Amino acid sequence: MSSHGGTKAVVAALVANGFIALTKFGAWALTGASSMLAEAVHSVADTGNQILLLTGGRSAQKEATAEHPFGYGRERYISAFLVSIILFSLGGLFALYEAFHKYEEIMGGHPNELLEGPWWWVPIVVLVAAIVAESFSFRTAIRESTPAKGGQTWGRFIRTAKSPELPVILLEDFAALLGLAFALLGVGLTLATHDGIWDVVGTAMIGLLLIAVAVTLAIETKSLLLGEAATPEAVARIRRALDGADGVDRVIHLKTLHLGPEEVLVAAKIAVEPTLAAARVAEVINNAEEAIRASEPSVTALYLEPDIDLSPSDA
Repeated sequence: MSSHGGTKAVVAALVANGFIALTKFGAWALTGASSMLAEAVHSVADTGNQILLLTGGRSAQKEATAEHPFGYGRERYISAFLVSIILFSLGGLFALYEAFHKYEEIMGGHPNELLEGPWWWVPIVVLVAAIVAESFSFRTAIRESTPAKGGQTWGRFIRTAKSPELPVILLEDFAALLGLAFALLGVGLTLATHDGIWDVVGTAMIGLLLIAVAVTLAIETKSLLLGEAATPEAVARIRRALDGADGVDRVIHLKTLHLGPEEVLVAAKIAVEPTLAAARVAEVINNAEEAIRASEPSVTALYLEPDIDLSPSDA
């Protein structure tokens, strides 16, 4: 997992969501509040997502094979993309379906169980307790993300992070807190106005929120799956290492690719003096490789091609 506390944040979210899911299902069973059912399924989806992230992190540590010579680092990206699908389908679409189903019941003249039963206070207690638990989980995610975030804004960190676990947990916990607020609003207004339509509204808001978060995650993880270059800062360090290496006249072109969150492939064409012997060219390449690995430890695959610089244009 990420060296910046990804595992700790995922485990904290897993424990919180597993406990919260059970309490929400209990509150739904007692009251029939659709907001509680939507939130319970949301917590189940989040719990499954955290298990996926942990599984992907473990799979990514497998050794490279002949079939997968660059290793399994992208397993973590695949897990994060699956999270977005689960959040969209199991979380968002189910909540919208439940809102529509409850709306049909109310329009058909069926009483709202939340208003008729003696357990009307249970959802309020459960939601407040869930907000407290999710707040602790969110605080852990923020604390563990801060070293990786650096001076970036949170939005930029989520868009540019190469390690998917922390952005996923941040978005999930943020969505969980907003969803709980929507559920509390829907249940509270239903009890205050004796109109079950507010329970429907709260449930629909939860569904729309989860779909928005799922789409955001899908867009970000799709970019990682397609293959992103190293950060501009990392590329600059690699280029400086090459420019400063003994025997390298200049960098003709340089390409980088993330094989995983902490694994970078580097391919570069470097200009050397045309009169150098083969042994000296090999020495230049070895020196350049050592300089790159010293300046950027995340480089795990490195290919340098020597060339003669006959023109100022890139070859």
